Amino acid sequence: MRHGLLTALALLAACGGARPRATTPLAPGGAVAAPAAPTAAAPTGARADAIVTGRPIIPETWSLAGKGVAVSRPRAMVVSGHPLASRVGLEVLKAGGNAVDAAVAVGFALGVVLPEAGNIGGGGFIVFRDTTGRVRALDYREMAPGGATRAMYVDSTGNPTEQSLTGHLASGVPGSVAGMYEAWKSAGRLPWAKVLAPAIRLAREHTLDAARSRSIAEETDRLARFPASAQQFLVDGHAPPPGAKFRQPELARTLQLIADSGPSAFYKGQIADLIAAEMQRGHGLITKEDLKRYQPKWRTPVQISYRGYTIYSMPPASSGGVTMGEILNIMEGYDTLPPFGSAGYVHLEVEAMRRAFMDRNHWLGDPDFVDMPLERLLSKSYAAELRGQILPDRATPTPPLATSTGEGTETTHYSVVDAAGNAAAVTTTLNGGFGSAVTVTGAGFLLNNEMDDFTTAPGKPNMYGLIQGDANAIAPYKRMLSAMTPSIVLGRDGRLLMVLGTPGGPTIINSVYQVIVNVVDHGMSLAEAVAAPRVHQQALPDVVFYERGGLAQTTLDGLRAMGYQLRERGRMGDIAAIERTAAGWVGVADPRRGGGAAGY
Repeated sequence: MRHGLLTALALLAACGGARPRATTPLAPGGAVAAPAAPTAAAPTGARADAIVTGRPIIPETWSLAGKGVAVSRPRAMVVSGHPLASRVGLEVLKAGGNAVDAAVAVGFALGVVLPEAGNIGGGGFIVFRDTTGRVRALDYREMAPGGATRAMYVDSTGNPTEQSLTGHLASGVPGSVAGMYEAWKSAGRLPWAKVLAPAIRLAREHTLDAARSRSIAEETDRLARFPASAQQFLVDGHAPPPGAKFRQPELARTLQLIADSGPSAFYKGQIADLIAAEMQRGHGLITKEDLKRYQPKWRTPVQISYRGYTIYSMPPASSGGVTMGEILNIMEGYDTLPPFGSAGYVHLEVEAMRRAFMDRNHWLGDPDFVDMPLERLLSKSYAAELRGQILPDRATPTPPLATSTGEGTETTHYSVVDAAGNAAAVTTTLNGGFGSAVTVTGAGFLLNNEMDDFTTAPGKPNMYGLIQGDANAIAPYKRMLSAMTPSIVLGRDGRLLMVLGTPGGPTIINSVYQVIVNVVDHGMSLAEAVAAPRVHQQALPDVVFYERGGLAQTTLDGLRAMGYQLRERGRMGDIAAIERTAAGWVGVADPRRGGGAAGY
């Protein structure tokens, strides 16, 4: 049963007559790779548009108002977390490459110019839509080494140790090189070596910008603990200043080996030898046998309908698509919405987030190890049940036994659309900033600390304050649950409309959701949607997080009166998004960080 705006919520909403931009409702289109993805069909008789009862409430304290910058180009677009990487993608597109060629080139380039998050020592996910409308999802998430055990990060008192965060034991088997090669092999057009050439050039030398100098400075103490990391990133024990020439000759050699020999160099050859030696040096677990058996996996993408739009996103081992799908399905049931930024609207959003995250934390994990009721979780009827639990005028506390799983905040996302209309949404990560802080001696790249994304200590908070559950327990060769949410949105006409994603740890899912509905429900331009304030609720801790200066005082007062515990925090996410317009493609790099858009 669909709900209108309840009287108690209406009292909290600001008045006004603003309404989202109108779009002629047509049947959604597109196809997914067989077998059919879990699909949430629109309920019979559902309204195409929600009625929003007032203008957005953006407080004067919001410092990013008007700061979103849109780059418009007629044919193709690349948006990533670093301007140099976006230019690499553009270079590859102009050289005749397609979206997958550009995505692979950007991925390797980010491993050079965005060392805190870009990687070849980590893993990620790609959602790819080609011009026939087929959508595929590639999982190259890291996996636990064969020697991993369930309680390997718990001390004698039952508390988690820091070994899942820093050092050799923190690393899962990397998947990025295998994943990017699999994507290229499946759909790339240019020669493999040509796709890697820009990253090799940047590894030999590029200019360090202020954002990257600052990120190295923030992690100096951790990097200094490991000789190869200190040699790679520090000058006399300090971060290089902005404008310094940053040279990574060992990484350039590693990338050249991968360009010459493909992933076999990384998983079976010289680079595998260096990884294994590094593990032995630091008493880590990854062996050459672990590297040899790693394989990326094609998954069936999650498909969600929302007010006539179609959203494709990543299935498990990512929790992103399923959790976002639950939030969208719950919110779709409200024909009438309070205005953006009002207490009434935040109330509905965070209650939807709470319920979706509770299911995420209880049910989701590596599909090769965990049975998950995905069809039920993504059904409109189940969303109606959850919606019916939401009280009109007060918070519903998270049960104390609900569990949560985490994701490091130093992830990176990039979006690509080529001139033919192929689209790639790619999110990759080392987990925490600079991953484990361990650089492979002689190879020049950082290893991840993804093992902390497992349940390292049941019932105990991890580094992000999240309490973890059994579905995500450590097991040999298992993939740790992720929050990464690379997504592709089709308009009601079935044509490609948006490509987007973000880093941000557990805030990833809610950030991507909020940008989509800012455009669809609130009629914002893409630049406005990306720059708008964000909120976050993840079940536990039972707190509504909001960005500094992002909620008006009247909204904060209204939420406290409903029983919410509120916590102001820094920026959430770093959206890299592309939208189709009448003039071509618009790319927006989030003003929260130092990304960039490039197109032609």
